Amino acid sequence: MHYALDENYFRGYEWWLMKEAKKRNPNIILMGLPWSFPGWLGKGFNWPYVNLQLTAYYVMTWIVGAKHYHDLDIDYIGIWNERSFDINYIKVLRRMLNYQGLDRVKIIASDNLWEPISASMLLDSELLEVIDVIGAHYPGTHIVKDAKLTKKKLWSSEDFSTVNSDVGAGCLGRILNQNYINGYMTATIAWNLVASYYEQLPYGRCGLMTAQEPWSGHYVVESPIWVSAHTTQFTQPGWYYLKTVGHLEKGGSYVALTDGLGNLTIIVETMSHKHSKCIRPFLPYFNVSHQFATFVLKGSFSEIPELQVWYTKLGKPSTRFLFKQLDSLWLLDSSGTFTLELQEDELFTLTTLTTGGKGSYPLPPKSQPFPRIYKDDFDFDYPFFSEAPNFADQTGVFEYFTNIEDPGEHRFTLRQVLNQRPITWAADAYNTISIIGDYKWSNLTVTCDVYIETPEKGGVFIAGRVNKGGILIRGARGVFFWIFANGTYRVTGDLAGWIIYALGHVDVTAKTWYTLTLIIKLLLRLWNCVLPWSEVRRMFAPLTRLAVHIKKRTSENHFYTSSRGAFVFPPGPVLLWHAERQVCLDEHPCEFPEEWLGCHWNALL
Repeated sequence: MHYALDENYFRGYEWWLMKEAKKRNPNIILMGLPWSFPGWLGKGFNWPYVNLQLTAYYVMTWIVGAKHYHDLDIDYIGIWNERSFDINYIKVLRRMLNYQGLDRVKIIASDNLWEPISASMLLDSELLEVIDVIGAHYPGTHIVKDAKLTKKKLWSSEDFSTVNSDVGAGCLGRILNQNYINGYMTATIAWNLVASYYEQLPYGRCGLMTAQEPWSGHYVVESPIWVSAHTTQFTQPGWYYLKTVGHLEKGGSYVALTDGLGNLTIIVETMSHKHSKCIRPFLPYFNVSHQFATFVLKGSFSEIPELQVWYTKLGKPSTRFLFKQLDSLWLLDSSGTFTLELQEDELFTLTTLTTGGKGSYPLPPKSQPFPRIYKDDFDFDYPFFSEAPNFADQTGVFEYFTNIEDPGEHRFTLRQVLNQRPITWAADAYNTISIIGDYKWSNLTVTCDVYIETPEKGGVFIAGRVNKGGILIRGARGVFFWIFANGTYRVTGDLAGWIIYALGHVDVTAKTWYTLTLIIKLLLRLWNCVLPWSEVRRMFAPLTRLAVHIKKRTSENHFYTSSRGAFVFPPGPVLLWHAERQVCLDEHPCEFPEEWLGCHWNALL
């Protein structure tokens, strides 16, 4: 809901993702957690709790829409990702859900730290009653005393977030066991599910698998997928941990779970300190060494005749195995007793379930860099509210828009649709921005047709060499070429606009299409040159078009609606325009003052 009356239950990929997950495991739990809220909820403030009823209604409509439009039952709903909670809002949300017949939807809070939510619940009986689960992020397998005293379910509601190498897999294998052993947490939610974003953005490859090349179709099923399978393939939501869990004598841990119907799953891990460090928090040193571990099944489990065995060994390729099925353990003649020989960085799953399987998938296409020559005219058979392929919005929302007033080349466009700053959970940018392309590019031309919709205050830019994204986007540096509806232009070295290389007036107004070209060429570093600022100003002040060097491209505005037509990375010659309208081509370089020799336009920017 970009604005109050904009109810849309089809934006984004997560509806599709939830439905596909349900097809594969109907018992999977679905949870919603707001990371940001639309700006209209804040009434001018960056705060979602200005009108508690309105915010609760907004969240409730999302839950209702999930069921009505997609037949998806949301099981849990959170408050605000890693930001402040409001006690009264949580109570209002519970009443709103109950009033709409959503009593089954449980509340999890506060998706941050164990405190102060745990202490607040102990001091407020109504709050204690309405919260079903306490969720903490990156707890390091430990809880606090107050959390345990609430007697509520405890979850690690965001964890992992580590590069999906074997070290990341070791991290996940260790915390999946030890979150319960050390902290009685009965759920561990790995963030993020699939690393499907440009790797140079924050948390590159911090997903269970990697699929970051939609242009090639290449993907990698990384080792954390198989580590998680040791638990997820042989348990289901609703299974119980047995009390007989703990640490092994020479390092590592084991847990045991049952469905209460006779099935048993035991997971053993021996992840070493070196190969299981998560991104956070600090991991105190521990030692793991070769050992033999003997397990004895008692009670009704002593009658289990056979246990299926699945095995993973992380580390050197020559000794590496991922989710390999071994010979079964036969227990009829051993009175439920068996012994495992354990080395460092191993995982064993022993289970009565016979449904496990590694499956198969076709060989992915080969990895390819982003196309060097790329053009997008946004003429696709997608709904008008869809995102464009290969663009990654960092601030703002860019959607397909059909311009019915222009039957020509600008009929199909990409439009920034937000006109009000959202209530954000991170330090996003004040200007909307979407990135595209290859971070390593050099010598490149970017051409984009742009249209400013908002008179006077509207504006648009294209940029290159943008060095930051995600939660760091506000401090992004690069080369930014701006035009504004008030008839001015600006060349800056940062997204915030503090570093100004050139500015002036230009014949630009709203409601007119313009073609902006940004070209980056040459690789010498300007900081090897000593130039007076007056020379920099003299050379760059009259610019109306730029030639620069891209490593990452962007197109945006400042929470004013604007549109983009064709977006092109052509291979043509490098152009540079300045006051005399002199055209500089690769074949016929321009003459520069002697003191500029060895310096570069691109390096300056």
